Amino acid sequence: MGWRMPHEGDPHERTWMAFPSAGVTLGEGTAHQESGYRAWADTALAVAEFEPVTMLVDPTETDRARRMLGSAVEIVEAPVDEFWLRDSGPTFVVDDERPGVIGAVDWIFNGWGAPAWAEWQKAAQHARIVAGQVGAELVSSLLVNEGGGIHVDGEGTVLATETVQLDPNRNPLADRSRVEAEFARTIGAQKVVWLPRGLTADYEELGTNGHVDIVATIPSPGRLLLHSQQDAGHPDHAVTRELREHLARQTDAAGRSFEIIDLPAPAALRAGGEFVDYSYVNHLVVNGGVIACGFGEPEADARARGILEDAYPGRRVVTVDARPIFARGGGIHCITQQQPAVPSHSRFLSALRLAPLAQDPLTPAKGGPHV
Repeated sequence: MGWRMPHEGDPHERTWMAFPSAGVTLGEGTAHQESGYRAWADTALAVAEFEPVTMLVDPTETDRARRMLGSAVEIVEAPVDEFWLRDSGPTFVVDDERPGVIGAVDWIFNGWGAPAWAEWQKAAQHARIVAGQVGAELVSSLLVNEGGGIHVDGEGTVLATETVQLDPNRNPLADRSRVEAEFARTIGAQKVVWLPRGLTADYEELGTNGHVDIVATIPSPGRLLLHSQQDAGHPDHAVTRELREHLARQTDAAGRSFEIIDLPAPAALRAGGEFVDYSYVNHLVVNGGVIACGFGEPEADARARGILEDAYPGRRVVTVDARPIFARGGGIHCITQQQPAVPSHSRFLSALRLAPLAQDPLTPAKGGPHV
């Protein structure tokens, strides 16, 4: 099988998300919880202006989800504990030799390294559930990985972080060569560009230990959008400067050096007394648009929209307040997962709207049993 992960800017059939449910990530207190529900709903409704959205919803939250999302978002009832679908859901791939076929990589998800606070046993089944709903071939993997831990150019280049895929709490026996071989098998990577680390706050208790999708992304082959912390009072000032120097020495799968475009952070340095990793890099590219993180700073948010409009010509950039999402450990890209459009795959759209979730979420998808 020649699986390849398409670029995020390629056409989508839909975006997948998961609705918040009670637990550590949602937090305590009515007002705080409501801010989480609202942020996830606002993101889904913004995406739905550009392409279909399907939301996994725990049965305990169905009434709330229907009330907040209305008819704009399709709902699939499924068990949900963690609701960061970029990480718990599948990474979609295509096979250029088999038009109309879509694959779903089922990484092992262990809650970002199995920290004591994480509730991830239900989320670990999301990739299989979504693959079954889509009719995708399941591509099983023994690598502990999350969708937020990689970014691709669609032409064989993947960005990854040493502190994520080589994390001993994720893959204690892995080394670079083994991870690179698995990326080649599952997503068609010919060149892995390794970042040595992620942003400072991402190593705190609710962090991912360095996800790349808050640091850098590839808006088009040969170009990088890189988070830039320009305030020397923030520890990421030194981090992002060092990452820029590192990435300036790297090349992609085609042998090109990267054109690096700085995407400055907003002015806010702290929230609740702790340093924040507010990043405009953590956006989602959709059909005809970009869903960007907003941080309540009109000038900085507008500056980021301008940079994103230049990076993605012809797309309309829409800002959604992402502060409640970042308060829980991530951003807009972290809670969404694009399903690429493939020829002749539209037949699954009507089936998706009608098909109930299988009673047993562990029932193998047609790609075979999980290994």
